[in-house]
Amino acid sequence: MLEIKNLHASVQKKSILKGVNLTIKPGEIHVLMGPNGSGKTTLGKVLAGSPNYIVSKGQVLFNHHDLLMLSPEERARRGLFLGFQYPVEISGVSNIYFLKAALNILRAQQGLKALDALDFKALIQKKLEILEMDESFLYRSINEGFSGGEKKRNEILQLLIFNPTLAVLDETDSGLDIDSLKHVAEGINQFHHKDNGLLLITHYQRLLNYVRPDYVHLFHDGKIKKSGDYRLVSHLEKLGYEKALTRELA
Repeated sequence: MLEIKNLHASVQKKSILKGVNLTIKPGEIHVLMGPNGSGKTTLGKVLAGSPNYIVSKGQVLFNHHDLLMLSPEERARRGLFLGFQYPVEISGVSNIYFLKAALNILRAQQGLKALDALDFKALIQKKLEILEMDESFLYRSINEGFSGGEKKRNEILQLLIFNPTLAVLDETDSGLDIDSLKHVAEGINQFHHKDNGLLLITHYQRLLNYVRPDYVHLFHDGKIKKSGDYRLVSHLEKLGYEKALTRELA
């Protein structure tokens, strides 16, 4: 599904990614953990096609296509979803208008018929129930006036509606109270199945108590320095990132 080979990238001539190697297969959940400034968010933005970053070396294959040659819009149409650490507000564009328009663009890419208003309303109602979001959210401008938890749940609503092939979620758990965390985790688990992939970027174990990863990676100084199964999460929580780099996983 996704194969990253020796990826190097920089911003404003500062090297951030310094040889990232990662493979995600269908059905797998991978987690990136690491200190602030290590390059985790940069990796997500490079995969999504942010023009602020320059890729100087390496290759990224997404479903056998050269991802780096595709525009951000084409990456999204082919099934790549990025959940932002800080979701943006878009005044004057309602949630329901954006979600319906974007979904029908994706359906056209897949050769499917556009959903009419009634079919779309039935679809989105089920997703709102999963996240325990009030229907009034649909008629508000995207993220405008939303609390931090509401913004994160709104992103998971997008995830459930668009149903991408690969989702990269950047610190989706940050700023969430326990109830919002559970709702977000339930949405992520509802999204995930054997044919899609998930890359979670986080600092903390708490989301991983509800969304169990297959692989955990310690990201440090622009690359993956250590990988393991779920036990690595506890290892990192106990030792911290610096000490974990030099210790063997028990």
